[in-house]
Amino acid sequence: MQATTLSFANLHNHGELFANILRARRDSFIIRRNWDLPQTMGMEYDQYDTPASRWLAVHDGTGRVLAGVRLTPTTAECGIYSYMIRDAQRGLLDTIPTDLLDEEAPVDPLIWEVTRGFVTADLPANERSRVRLHLVLQMMRASREEGISRMIALLPANWHRWAARCKLEMAAAGRVMEMGGIDYQAVWIDFQSQLH
Repeated sequence: MQATTLSFANLHNHGELFANILRARRDSFIIRRNWDLPQTMGMEYDQYDTPASRWLAVHDGTGRVLAGVRLTPTTAECGIYSYMIRDAQRGLLDTIPTDLLDEEAPVDPLIWEVTRGFVTADLPANERSRVRLHLVLQMMRASREEGISRMIALLPANWHRWAARCKLEMAAAGRVMEMGGIDYQAVWIDFQSQLH
Protein backbone atom coordinates (compact mmCIF):
# COMPACT_ATOMS: atom_id res chain seq x y z
CA MET A 1 0.00 0.00 0.00
CA GLN A 2 1.30 3.43 -1.00
CA ALA A 3 0.23 7.01 -0.37
CA THR A 4 0.89 9.86 -2.78
CA THR A 5 0.20 13.59 -2.89
CA LEU A 6 -0.45 14.83 -6.41
CA SER A 7 -0.24 18.38 -7.72
CA PHE A 8 -0.25 19.80 -11.22
CA ALA A 9 3.55 20.03 -10.84
CA ASN A 10 4.02 16.25 -10.39
CA LEU A 11 1.06 14.62 -12.19
CA HIS A 12 3.32 13.56 -15.06
CA ASN A 13 5.41 11.43 -12.66
CA HIS A 14 2.48 9.22 -11.61
CA GLY A 15 0.96 7.82 -14.80
CA GLU A 16 -2.79 7.18 -14.52
CA LEU A 17 -3.02 7.90 -10.78
CA PHE A 18 -4.80 11.26 -11.11
CA ALA A 19 -7.34 9.84 -13.57
CA ASN A 20 -7.79 6.84 -11.25
CA ILE A 21 -8.57 9.20 -8.33
CA LEU A 22 -11.28 10.87 -10.41
CA ARG A 23 -12.60 7.45 -11.47
CA ALA A 24 -12.73 6.31 -7.84
CA ARG A 25 -14.51 9.55 -6.90
CA ARG A 26 -17.11 8.86 -9.60
CA ASP A 27 -17.66 5.38 -8.20
CA SER A 28 -17.92 6.68 -4.63
CA PHE A 29 -20.07 9.78 -5.17
CA ILE A 30 -22.02 9.32 -8.40
CA ILE A 31 -22.47 5.54 -8.64
CA ARG A 32 -22.75 4.58 -4.95
CA ARG A 33 -24.23 7.75 -3.39
CA ASN A 34 -26.18 8.88 -6.46
CA TRP A 35 -24.94 12.48 -6.21
CA ASP A 36 -25.63 14.73 -9.20
CA LEU A 37 -22.07 15.80 -10.06
CA PRO A 38 -20.20 16.57 -13.28
CA GLN A 39 -18.61 13.57 -14.98
CA THR A 40 -16.93 12.67 -18.23
CA MET A 41 -14.94 9.67 -19.49
CA GLY A 42 -15.84 7.80 -16.28
CA MET A 43 -14.37 10.51 -14.03
CA GLU A 44 -16.00 12.89 -11.51
CA TYR A 45 -14.69 16.45 -11.29
CA ASP A 46 -15.84 19.94 -10.33
CA GLN A 47 -14.80 23.59 -10.39
CA TYR A 48 -12.42 23.06 -7.45
CA ASP A 49 -10.11 20.65 -9.29
CA THR A 50 -7.64 23.41 -10.23
CA PRO A 51 -3.85 23.82 -10.07
CA ALA A 52 -4.29 25.33 -6.58
CA SER A 53 -5.44 21.97 -5.17
CA ARG A 54 -3.62 18.82 -4.09
CA TRP A 55 -5.02 15.29 -4.34
CA LEU A 56 -4.02 12.64 -1.82
CA ALA A 57 -4.42 8.99 -2.72
CA VAL A 58 -3.87 5.69 -0.98
CA HIS A 59 -3.32 3.11 -3.71
CA ASP A 60 -1.95 -0.36 -4.33
CA GLY A 61 0.93 -1.33 -6.59
CA THR A 62 -1.37 -1.64 -9.62
CA GLY A 63 -2.60 1.96 -9.36
CA ARG A 64 -5.99 1.02 -7.89
CA VAL A 65 -7.07 3.91 -5.66
CA LEU A 66 -8.30 2.74 -2.24
CA ALA A 67 -8.96 6.17 -0.69
CA GLY A 68 -8.48 9.83 -1.43
CA VAL A 69 -9.15 13.46 -0.55
CA ARG A 70 -8.69 16.82 -2.21
CA LEU A 71 -7.00 19.71 -0.39
CA THR A 72 -7.58 23.30 -1.51
CA PRO A 73 -6.09 26.44 0.07
CA THR A 74 -8.72 28.80 1.48
CA THR A 75 -6.99 31.56 -0.50
CA ALA A 76 -7.87 29.87 -3.83
CA GLU A 77 -9.78 31.82 -6.48
CA CYS A 78 -11.02 30.68 -9.88
CA GLY A 79 -13.53 33.00 -11.52
CA ILE A 80 -16.40 33.50 -9.05
CA TYR A 81 -15.35 30.43 -7.01
CA SER A 82 -12.99 30.11 -4.05
CA TYR A 83 -13.43 26.85 -2.13
CA MET A 84 -16.52 24.73 -1.56
CA ILE A 85 -17.38 25.58 2.07
CA ARG A 86 -16.88 29.32 1.55
CA ASP A 87 -18.82 29.27 -1.71
CA ALA A 88 -21.69 27.45 0.02
CA GLN A 89 -21.71 30.12 2.75
CA ARG A 90 -21.74 32.81 0.04
CA GLY A 91 -24.80 31.18 -1.57
CA LEU A 92 -23.05 30.01 -4.73
CA LEU A 93 -23.92 26.33 -4.23
CA ASP A 94 -27.55 25.31 -3.98
CA THR A 95 -26.87 21.84 -2.55
CA ILE A 96 -25.19 23.00 0.70
CA PRO A 97 -26.90 25.31 3.25
CA THR A 98 -25.44 28.81 3.63
CA ASP A 99 -25.45 28.54 7.44
CA LEU A 100 -23.06 25.59 7.58
CA LEU A 101 -20.42 27.45 9.66
CA ASP A 102 -20.58 29.17 13.05
CA GLU A 103 -18.35 31.98 11.74
CA GLU A 104 -17.26 33.52 8.46
CA ALA A 105 -15.38 31.09 6.23
CA PRO A 106 -11.63 31.68 6.54
CA VAL A 107 -9.33 33.06 3.87
CA ASP A 108 -5.91 32.24 5.30
CA PRO A 109 -2.80 30.69 3.68
CA LEU A 110 -2.36 28.43 6.74
CA ILE A 111 -5.89 26.96 6.44
CA TRP A 112 -6.86 24.53 3.68
CA GLU A 113 -10.14 22.80 2.89
CA VAL A 114 -10.56 19.01 2.70
CA THR A 115 -13.19 17.76 0.24
CA ARG A 116 -14.15 14.70 -1.77
CA GLY A 117 -12.89 12.29 0.90
CA PHE A 118 -13.66 8.64 0.26
CA VAL A 119 -12.59 5.10 1.05
CA THR A 120 -13.40 2.48 -1.61
CA ALA A 121 -16.63 0.76 -0.62
CA ASP A 122 -15.67 -2.83 -1.41
CA LEU A 123 -12.84 -3.06 1.14
CA PRO A 124 -13.32 -5.32 4.20
CA ALA A 125 -13.74 -3.45 7.52
CA ASN A 126 -10.24 -4.26 8.84
CA GLU A 127 -8.69 -3.10 5.56
CA ARG A 128 -10.77 0.11 5.57
CA SER A 129 -9.28 1.06 8.95
CA ARG A 130 -5.72 0.57 7.66
CA VAL A 131 -6.47 2.53 4.48
CA ARG A 132 -8.09 5.38 6.46
CA LEU A 133 -5.01 5.54 8.71
CA HIS A 134 -2.69 5.72 5.66
CA LEU A 135 -4.82 8.57 4.29
CA VAL A 136 -4.63 10.48 7.58
CA LEU A 137 -0.85 10.01 7.71
CA GLN A 138 -0.62 11.40 4.16
CA MET A 139 -2.74 14.38 5.24
CA MET A 140 -0.24 14.99 8.05
CA ARG A 141 2.67 14.82 5.58
CA ALA A 142 0.89 17.25 3.25
CA SER A 143 0.22 19.63 6.16
CA ARG A 144 3.95 19.73 6.92
CA GLU A 145 4.94 20.12 3.24
CA GLU A 146 2.42 22.90 2.57
CA GLY A 147 2.66 24.62 5.98
CA ILE A 148 -0.99 23.93 6.81
CA SER A 149 -1.91 24.57 10.44
CA ARG A 150 -5.63 23.76 10.17
CA MET A 151 -8.02 22.21 7.71
CA ILE A 152 -11.75 22.67 7.42
CA ALA A 153 -13.96 19.87 6.13
CA LEU A 154 -17.59 18.95 5.64
CA LEU A 155 -17.87 15.42 7.03
CA PRO A 156 -20.53 12.90 7.99
CA ALA A 157 -21.68 13.91 11.48
CA ASN A 158 -20.26 10.73 13.03
CA TRP A 159 -16.70 12.11 12.58
CA HIS A 160 -16.08 12.12 16.35
CA ARG A 161 -16.31 8.28 16.41
CA TRP A 162 -13.20 7.80 14.29
CA ALA A 163 -11.26 11.04 14.93
CA ALA A 164 -9.62 9.70 18.11
CA ARG A 165 -8.74 6.40 16.43
CA CYS A 166 -6.98 8.35 13.67
CA LYS A 167 -5.29 10.58 16.26
CA LEU A 168 -6.77 13.74 14.76
CA GLU A 169 -7.58 16.85 16.80
CA MET A 170 -11.02 17.80 15.50
CA ALA A 171 -13.79 20.16 16.61
CA ALA A 172 -17.19 21.14 15.25
CA ALA A 173 -17.21 24.26 13.05
CA GLY A 174 -20.96 24.39 12.45
CA ARG A 175 -24.32 22.74 12.93
CA VAL A 176 -25.35 19.22 11.86
CA MET A 177 -27.19 19.37 8.51
CA GLU A 178 -29.08 16.70 6.59
CA MET A 179 -27.99 16.56 2.95
CA GLY A 180 -28.95 13.76 0.60
CA GLY A 181 -30.20 11.60 3.45
CA ILE A 182 -26.93 11.87 5.43
CA ASP A 183 -26.13 14.13 8.41
CA TYR A 184 -23.07 16.31 7.74
CA GLN A 185 -21.16 18.82 9.83
CA ALA A 186 -18.38 21.31 9.13
CA VAL A 187 -15.33 20.38 11.19
CA TRP A 188 -11.95 21.91 12.06
CA ILE A 189 -8.92 19.61 11.89
CA ASP A 190 -5.89 20.96 13.78
CA PHE A 191 -2.45 20.17 12.35
CA GLN A 192 -0.56 22.81 14.38
CA SER A 193 1.36 20.19 16.35
CA GLN A 194 2.36 18.46 13.08
CA LEU A 195 4.25 21.50 11.82
CA HIS A 196 7.09 21.02 14.33
